[in-house]
Amino acid sequence: MKKFLDQDFMLHSEAAKFLYHNYAKEMPIIDFHNHLSAQEIYENKQFDNITDVWLGGDHYKWRAMRTLGVKEEYITGNANKEEKFLAWANSVPYLIGSPLYHWTHMELQRYFNIPLLLNKQNAKKIYEQINEKLQEPEFRVRGLLQMQKVQVVGTTDDPVDDLKWHRLIREEESIDLKVVPTFRPDKAVNIENAGFAQWVEQLATVVGFEIKDIDHLLKALTLRMEFFKGVGAMASDNGIDVLSYDPLATLEEAGTVFVAMREGIPQTENQIRKYKSVLLDYLGREYNRMGWVMQLHIGALRNNNSRKLAELGPDTGFDAINDSFSIRMLGAYLNKLDATNELPKTIIYDLNPADNHKVVTLMQCFQDGEIPGKIQFGSGWWFMDQKDGMIDQMRSLAANGILSQFVGMLTDSRSFLSFPRHEYFRRILSNLFGEYVEMGEFPGDMNFLGGIIQNICYHNPNAYFGFGVNEEMSK
Repeated sequence: MKKFLDQDFMLHSEAAKFLYHNYAKEMPIIDFHNHLSAQEIYENKQFDNITDVWLGGDHYKWRAMRTLGVKEEYITGNANKEEKFLAWANSVPYLIGSPLYHWTHMELQRYFNIPLLLNKQNAKKIYEQINEKLQEPEFRVRGLLQMQKVQVVGTTDDPVDDLKWHRLIREEESIDLKVVPTFRPDKAVNIENAGFAQWVEQLATVVGFEIKDIDHLLKALTLRMEFFKGVGAMASDNGIDVLSYDPLATLEEAGTVFVAMREGIPQTENQIRKYKSVLLDYLGREYNRMGWVMQLHIGALRNNNSRKLAELGPDTGFDAINDSFSIRMLGAYLNKLDATNELPKTIIYDLNPADNHKVVTLMQCFQDGEIPGKIQFGSGWWFMDQKDGMIDQMRSLAANGILSQFVGMLTDSRSFLSFPRHEYFRRILSNLFGEYVEMGEFPGDMNFLGGIIQNICYHNPNAYFGFGVNEEMSK
């Protein structure tokens, strides 16, 4: 019986152990997509207690607790911080096979040097021990990032954001960390969502002119992209829950829909599709002009529980994996941009594993022979950033694409304690490579394979985005 979470955790062959410990383990972290706060990084926030940094906003944990019968009072409700932590601690022993069990104990070990298995009996002691550590200077936000050798943080930002904190970070020489904004135009694209007209008014205020029609909207979005680029942005992120695309949609059609929706006149699904198609075309071309990476997150089925949505709001743990999306529509979109040689570097994140091979075979149609791995199959995302999801993603990429060009892992997280997930990914990656060697499916050239692992973990994303960081920064 193997010991839980020892140095060879998830490494099931000698080849895997060698590759992880000699090549993957010590690489710095480039986390190019997450939802962390630039303000908290700049201010070097100090958390008062573990509940705030560990449970606040973590709908992964919230979903598990609800399933175990924990009342909402102890999840998002009015229970005090210690009571909420104890409720989570009581839940942890029952998470057999869940990445939450692994992440919980990796975070306890990697940040706080606590080797105990969290449970009802030791929860209060651990709560007090961690809270005491959190008052020490090295456990402020930047210290937590340094502990994991994080070099790049790619935040997710609305076009109306003034990026004040990103600008202050760039000006502060004492911050040895690259914090880059990412342009997230979902509120411009998802015209059917509540609050669209109000958001357009916000955008108009930011750019300084009235947005009466779609031409004004596109101009405003371009101005904001240029502003973002000036503050260091290197990528966009586009949340596309349901890919709805018509390559024949015209600017005139989209403009009619825009004016109608601003005036509160409902539009048909087909009309909304035409609007979204024109917006996606425009944004893709602009991303290419900016030299940005276009990230497409496809496949979430959000806000399924209307009662809980009304009670708690969005992003509280009531989302799921959507049906398979139309690979034809995705192909039509990529082709529309490629036809004029305006397809930017693109990362496609697929939430439904049933679509993995579809996405990989499609993306291979748009590799250009000039930019290595120009079109990427993003790492296991959201519900898929667990062991099986990661393995499925990498096996699909290896089988029908080129795994060696993969740009690797990201946390997509709101927690400053989430970075051991990179270690989790690296162990799974090393084990997969070790399996190929042990099964005689690839030669056991450890130096060569180790170099590929280091590329996936660090060098590939660094080159792909153009971050310009180096390993020495973390030593």
